[in-house]
Parts: sequence; structure tokens; C-alpha cells
Amino acid sequence: MDLNILKKKIDQLDFNLEKLLNDRMELSLRLSRMKQNADNPDSIPGGETHKWLGLPDRDFVAGIHKQIETETQKLKSTNPILAGFQGEHGAYGELAARTFNPDYAPIPCVEFVEIFDGVAAGYLDVGVVPSENPVEGTVTHVNDLLVERDLRIVGEINVPISHCLAALPDTDYREIRTVYSNPQTLAQCRGFLARNRLEARPYYDMAGAARMVSETKPVSAAAVASHLCASLYNLEIIKENIQDHQANYTRFVVISKEKLDLEGNKCSIIFSVKHQPGALSSVVGEFAGAGINIARIESWEPRNNPRQRSFLLEFQGSDKDPAITSVLEKTAEMVSFYKFLGCYMEAPL
Repeated sequence: MDLNILKKKIDQLDFNLEKLLNDRMELSLRLSRMKQNADNPDSIPGGETHKWLGLPDRDFVAGIHKQIETETQKLKSTNPILAGFQGEHGAYGELAARTFNPDYAPIPCVEFVEIFDGVAAGYLDVGVVPSENPVEGTVTHVNDLLVERDLRIVGEINVPISHCLAALPDTDYREIRTVYSNPQTLAQCRGFLARNRLEARPYYDMAGAARMVSETKPVSAAAVASHLCASLYNLEIIKENIQDHQANYTRFVVISKEKLDLEGNKCSIIFSVKHQPGALSSVVGEFAGAGINIARIESWEPRNNPRQRSFLLEFQGSDKDPAITSVLEKTAEMVSFYKFLGCYMEAPL
């Protein structure tokens, strides 16, 4: 076998070991938090006895496990703030979490509901979820969960979207025929893919697609992912900024059970109006009459009650302002459903 090939295999194994260590420590943090919040923590199983696989010395393997456990306990002692995001490491949600607070420990979650339930149960301290994208629109699934769960918005982050075509090192770009990513990302790069005659293959997650390409090495394939993904999964960037709209960004919100000790200048509410003429106009008129600037208003049909259209309204101001609290009190009386989501600092574009 060629020496260069052997070296690349060793480098890949080293990369995989680091990723596995990271995954193990994350799971240990989540297990520890679950035990803290469990009614019967003794019912949660602990670590299992490790089997010796043969080639390495037994004492060497035992020493590795001991060192891993020591480092894990050291990490737990710092009591990091666990921030759930949807997708694999490298997702824009992780970038949003790190941007909002670099001290957060980003925890990957498969679905949005896992984030909301984790925050509600105390397994996660906060969640970072997408709210809207100017190209793809509102994330209605997140809005549904904001209605259904007793959580509040405590912050927002605007993350610029910069998609890359990323492939295995030494890949000849002329041989790439298929690209993987989540459906939203592929849709945002539709023009580039069409011009280059690349077949789009939807995958459950953008970062997951990058990880899959890195680990399974499909023939003539690449991933559409972020710079962070390419770095994390040892992929080479073939082409940058392949999204159709260069001024693209995604707005993320930070959700929490408790209000953070932070000042706010922007608020969000969700409501449903009564079935009568001019109901929505009356609500909007209350804000206009008080000189309150509405930054955004979106409507959607909630999954649990599709016949009762809901509205997400965001406005500039603080819930500590008497003029605003007065308008909110009037709004709550005028509508059939009302929920104050939170007051937080508006993120710059």
C-alpha cells in the first residue's frame, strides 16, 4: 500500500477519535444533567464494563479510559451552559449559539422538539432555533412549539448564510455529480446546482450531510455546507458562496425557561384574533396609536388548531415601559389567544 494512503488513513482515524471523544463528553454532560433533574436518578444506568479488543495493551486501554473519565469530570465541574441546536456539529445553529455566547457548550439535537423538551425539562439550559429566513420564510414548526411549550425568547442572532461546495480532499471537481444537503440549503443553491448540472440529493441535515460525505466517502459526491462543516469534517472547499442570494441570513432565537438577566429593546408576542371583522386591524391599531414600531408580523395555521390562524408579532421597545405594558394588556383582552414570548436585545444585521 502507498505510504501516502497509509498516512491519510491514520489522519482520518485521528480525526474520528477526536470526534468520538467529543461525542462521548457531550453525552456524559447530558447524562449528568438528566440525573440532576430526574425524579429517581438511581434508575438511570451508569457506565458499562469495557471489553478488551486485543491489539493494544490492556493497561494502556485502561489508562485511556481513566484519562477520559478524569477529563470528563473536570468538564462537568465547570458546570457549562448547555445550548441545544438542531443538526450535527457545524450547523448554522451551532454558529448562532457560539455567536450569542462563546461560553455556551453547543449540544446537537436531532429535531426541534428535542430542544424544546430538553429546555423545558432542564436537560438543556437554553435552545437556539431558527425563526425566519428572508428566502425560505418563517419556520412554522418552531412557531408551533413556541405556542405549545411554556418557554420564552431571551435573545436573537442574525447569522449570515454562506454555503460552500465541499468534498473529500484531492477530489477532482470535474468528477462531482451528486451533492447532499438538507432541502432548504439545496433550495437556496438551486441556480448554482442547475448551472453545473449537479444532482441534488436531500439529506436530513446540512452538517449531517458533510459528516456523511467525510465518513462514507460516496463516489463522485460532495456536500453543500458551511465553512465550519468543512473544517470539522476534514473536507476541502471547492467553491464558496454558492447560494443564489448573496445577502442571505437566518435569524435565530434563544429560548429558555427563565428570563435571562439582560436588558431588552425588542419583544415578541403570539396571538389569535376573534372571528369578527377588523379584529387584526384593531390589534395593530393599538400599537400604531401608542407609537410602537412593529418590526415583523407573520401569520400561520398552527398544527394543533389549523382553523384558528395565529400571528407572531415583534415590536421595538421594552416590557418595562408602562406605555408598552398598557398596549399588551389591551391586546390580551382583545384576542382569543395571547402569549408574551419575551423581551430581548435586537440583533444587528
